[in-house]
Amino acid sequence: MVLDVVADALWDSARLLPFLYLAYLLIEAIERHHGRRIEKVLAGGGRWGFVPGALLGCVPQCGFSALAANLYAGRVITPGALLAVFLATSDEALPVLAAVPGLWRTLGLLLAGKAVLGIAAGFVLDVPLRRVLPKGLYGGYAGSAAGVDCREEHAETSGVWLAALRHTLEIFAFILLFNLALGALFAAVGQQTIARMLAGLGILQPAAAALVGMVPNCAASVLLAQLYAQGTISFGSLFAGLAAGAGVGLAVLWRVNPSRRQDLFLTGLLWACGTACGVLLQLLGL
Repeated sequence: MVLDVVADALWDSARLLPFLYLAYLLIEAIERHHGRRIEKVLAGGGRWGFVPGALLGCVPQCGFSALAANLYAGRVITPGALLAVFLATSDEALPVLAAVPGLWRTLGLLLAGKAVLGIAAGFVLDVPLRRVLPKGLYGGYAGSAAGVDCREEHAETSGVWLAALRHTLEIFAFILLFNLALGALFAAVGQQTIARMLAGLGILQPAAAALVGMVPNCAASVLLAQLYAQGTISFGSLFAGLAAGAGVGLAVLWRVNPSRRQDLFLTGLLWACGTACGVLLQLLGL
């Protein structure tokens, strides 16, 4: 049984390698050649920054949610723009899903849905709610982005090809570990039993997935993508988890933004938006 679990995990993980590498080549090229331009577009959005925030949040760029958190703490973007970026960010789930050709349609629906959710949630927070929320809770945009540069400089010690290979191997290690753990769990308990347990959560499954997605680590989004690819969770749960998941953005927000009221408010709002949409999708049978 152990040998079967290891063999299956190695095969399921290894067949993703070519797709993962191609995806990370694209990600590295975008980050290195267009990262500064993306930052300027987001910072220049002003009161309507939630629109470029949601659209640019879909770009698979490493650390983009962390950049948005820094811009919010520096009062360069609105809370709606930050929320839009967080909701649209998909972290490492994108290359994992893109590595399975049968899930490309799902990936397209996921990105489109998260962009629409980001724009809608950002609009509600920045337009009608801005007049209602206390100024200390709202925070964010101060009317000028002059002199603020929140992009973290880092030395590029390797070319695009080697950097993409490093990212690919890192995520391959995550996927292999998850496949080994899930394979062992399925072998010991039974896949049908696990599936029944998750299905038994009903409309609470997206809420639980959203909590998992909020863990500030790419491992959470990889796990959600793997569970969906194996048919263990619904699309609604996947959507909830990845909408609530902002990569390291939440951790950076709590580190750089001094107002704990604002941090807690935005964190709760992120979970609520992801959960609500996930429940709706689950009720629609998706």
